Amino acid sequence: MVWAGAWAVAIVLIAVIVFILQKTRSVQVSFFGLHGALPLAVGLLIAMVAGVVVTLVLGTARITQVRRLARRRR
Repeated sequence: MVWAGAWAVAIVLIAVIVFILQKTRSVQVSFFGLHGALPLAVGLLIAMVAGVVVTLVLGTARITQVRRLARRRR
């Protein structure tokens, strides 16, 4: 079972590396008044990481809220 997880991680990592190597074209980015240029893959990866972080923060807050409510009702 552990090996299946390791293989899955390796496949995803290889796919991410291939994605980054294919998306090297520079794009203009503007965010909260900041302007700059960076490779497309880097911009997409930053957006993905930001989305994951926001999802984790909001999900953790909601789980905490539900657990407190469940404790109060017991």
